Amino acid sequence: MQKQLPVSIGGILSSQENLKNALQHFGATEKEAEVYIFLAKHGTIGIGQIARQMKKNKGHVYRILSSLEQKGLVEATLEVPKRFTAVPLEKVIDAYVKAKQVEISLVEKTKEDLLEDWKRISQTEVEPKPENFTVIEGNQKIYRKIAEMIEKTENEFSAVSLVSDFVRAEQFGVLDSVYSHPKKNELEFRFLTDVNQQNLKAFKLLRAKLKSGLHIKSRNPDLGLALFPRMVIRDSREILFFISPGTRRSARKQEVCISTNCSSLVQSFTGVFEHLWRNSTDINEKIAEVETGEPAPIIRVISDAKAASKEYDERLSSAETEILIVTSSKGLLAYWKQASLLKKLVRKGVSIEIMAPISKENLKKALQLCEFCKVRHVPRDYMKTTIIDGKHLFQFKIPEHYEQEQTDERFQKTFYTNDFEYIEKTGNMLMDIWKSSVAPSAITAESIITASTKEPPEKSPKYRYVDKVFDEFRDETLETRITEQDVVNKILNYKRSLRKGKTDKPVVMCANHAAAIIRSHENFDLPDNVIAAYKIDERSSFGAEDGLIVYLWLNTPIGYRYVPVAAIQDNPRASYHWKKVFVGTPAGENCHLVKKEELQMQLHGSTFFVGWTKPIPLLPNQEPLPPSAIIFEATGKLRTLVFSTRSLSGMVAKNEANCFDAFLTFIHEKVKYQGPATDGLFARELHTEWHSS
Repeated sequence: MQKQLPVSIGGILSSQENLKNALQHFGATEKEAEVYIFLAKHGTIGIGQIARQMKKNKGHVYRILSSLEQKGLVEATLEVPKRFTAVPLEKVIDAYVKAKQVEISLVEKTKEDLLEDWKRISQTEVEPKPENFTVIEGNQKIYRKIAEMIEKTENEFSAVSLVSDFVRAEQFGVLDSVYSHPKKNELEFRFLTDVNQQNLKAFKLLRAKLKSGLHIKSRNPDLGLALFPRMVIRDSREILFFISPGTRRSARKQEVCISTNCSSLVQSFTGVFEHLWRNSTDINEKIAEVETGEPAPIIRVISDAKAASKEYDERLSSAETEILIVTSSKGLLAYWKQASLLKKLVRKGVSIEIMAPISKENLKKALQLCEFCKVRHVPRDYMKTTIIDGKHLFQFKIPEHYEQEQTDERFQKTFYTNDFEYIEKTGNMLMDIWKSSVAPSAITAESIITASTKEPPEKSPKYRYVDKVFDEFRDETLETRITEQDVVNKILNYKRSLRKGKTDKPVVMCANHAAAIIRSHENFDLPDNVIAAYKIDERSSFGAEDGLIVYLWLNTPIGYRYVPVAAIQDNPRASYHWKKVFVGTPAGENCHLVKKEELQMQLHGSTFFVGWTKPIPLLPNQEPLPPSAIIFEATGKLRTLVFSTRSLSGMVAKNEANCFDAFLTFIHEKVKYQGPATDGLFARELHTEWHSS
């Protein structure tokens, strides 16, 4: 179904709102449309003036203008600092119309030749399509791609998505592909979605439109299991997944998706889907729960928060063998305040296992709890649950951003049951989650990447090391007094000159950067490693580039360290530089140039995606790192870091970065690994200067 322009061209100019709608149709986001209209009113103007008058962050304005410039909606002057002006709307419309006309004309002119070529090719053996990534931007293109995947489906089509996504798919005509499929009565469709009070009506209306005779199964994840990543899978051959989480999204927001036919990655994401499917409830049971306000196996809901808190504390205090807890970041702090009770229970022989999202804010308390009970990291979206002695189960549905650890608010509408079957099912599910989770560590991504700390003393409690690490960061940052805007300005004002031959000038890198610590555990057989990804801007010395470095935990002459063992990148001009940086390490002899479609990095809002389709060789006699994907989700407060690193070749890198901690999801052919925010670091802006010693 072709989406039409929102209004006629004459109508576009009739109001600012219609103009914004039209600009969004031409590919601009809502924020970009606002900046374009502002420029149209004020003429040629600098970033600082735009930021002041629009009351926006200067760095945010810079990113919007860069995007508008790439889309041909604004032009920049050659002066430094740059000023920007809006391309006249007539030119924008003419360019859009001309592009469409050229596209149609080209197809019409080459139609017969293309069909003849296709006939000749189709009569011969076709080589397998190379494994690669494709980036798809814009809702119309995305849903058209999903419709094409349905048309190609031979056996099974699976999807993990929000109800709002399914509604939008119907609006874009995706369901027409289901109804018109020649094998529609033989195909199996499996859908995972999260039905709640807010979207129940929309879901029931959508389901009523589905024609009879189709083999459709729908389920709802248990325990608030996050629908992330949202994805569709065709016959275990092709996958398309959204790189934005999809929560609290504007109806007009343009999505970004990654599509791949890489067999290892498709297998990996299929495994994620099957895990979600197994731990889900039939959608009809979920609808009944939403309509009645009570879970199917309910015993009772305790509406009074104080009464629920009192009963919970009594059951907790009387535990005899085991307590299994899933809580929030703030909830973990609440249990730390009950440390005396928990220690008393442990001395009595009670095993206590706590799962919670680990971040910088609660890391120190988590490490203190680890001294007498077990603590693991889990993602933020699991339902808060406590099982005591396998006999009593409490569940708390209040979202984390409403939860206050110092009040009884988190106990509102507490669900309690002693139903054996429900407790056993939930307990088994939680133990599966436990086996795939990792314990918190005082060695954080920030401490490794900045290389500004020493190993913690063996006899010193780990939580004291956390204090030491963060104190050192603060001291180092204070020495330079650098700000977030200083980093942005340094990138904005850098005037690139392509390097030719040897030069004394430093190598400059402007990039988005992310790093992940991947820790081995009982359910994950990869060695401990760090993966660092760089999406390098064209302003940099060697131009635009995607680069990825793998570090392994190895014994060196100065003790165990994370050592670079492999590097891949897609810019031939930069190959010599990377080899020079890694001289004296295994990575110095293990740098590989890959095709751009084999290494993909995409930044969308606060989500950064990194994926590769080729195995990465590590050390000799060691299994390579298989095709994988990492999704970073920035969290917490932005901070500006300044740090220097020195390679064995003697090159010194001065780094200035605006950073967030980042929760990470690592998906490969064997497992879906989810790490705490302290194990992920995301630099929204990174400016690095490499100097030869």
